[in-house]
Amino acid sequence: MRLQGAIRLLYPPACSVCNAPVTEDHALCPACWRDTPFITGTVCDQCGTPLPSDGPADADQTPPVCDECIALARPWDRGRAALVYGGTARRIVLDIKHGDRLELIRPAARWLAGAAAPLLRPETLIVPVPLHWTRLLRRRFNQSAMLARALAAATGHTACPDLLVRRRRTPSQGGHDREARFRNLEGAIGLHPRRAGLARGRHVLLVDDVMTSGATLAAAADACLAGGARSVDVVVLARVAKDG
Repeated sequence: MRLQGAIRLLYPPACSVCNAPVTEDHALCPACWRDTPFITGTVCDQCGTPLPSDGPADADQTPPVCDECIALARPWDRGRAALVYGGTARRIVLDIKHGDRLELIRPAARWLAGAAAPLLRPETLIVPVPLHWTRLLRRRFNQSAMLARALAAATGHTACPDLLVRRRRTPSQGGHDREARFRNLEGAIGLHPRRAGLARGRHVLLVDDVMTSGATLAAAADACLAGGARSVDVVVLARVAKDG
């Protein structure tokens, strides 16, 4: 206890985003909390994007689905997101992905756990979207795999970080329209030959840091279902939402 007290004096808790003083480790200060667009209320049941609500839904009411998910016919069943991608949420995602701010993984996993709660089942296998080995070599870590491991630890479920592999390196999705994003990922993701049996008959929860069009998650879901997964849901740290 004395050692812990001394460490606290030397390294008091600081906001995970701006380093302002806070009362506990891995927390946000009040200002950053206010500026972080957490998703609450009514959401699309397939991608987690926020939806306008006229009030609480009845228990027997069909879950709401956004226009984009109606048009795209997602290969997974249900989806959730913790944050709207923008402002502080965008900074958090980019700090993890490109800034080596791995201390943000722990609070991000807590937010993911809250968002994923309606999707988790006793037999759920938590699986990240994979990186191609060349990108993994350059970046040194797969942020989605780290989120998946931390989410599994936070919820008591099993994670398989290498269930899926990128069969080929795909160009960056940035700057492409929706159709091009989906073409870009055709056949790019498959099951790891030595892990394929783990998906058979299981409920798989796919994890990624950001969902834009959903093309990457769709390719990953297709691979899981082709490998015998009973069902697939998805959860992301941040969802790119359309304005208005």
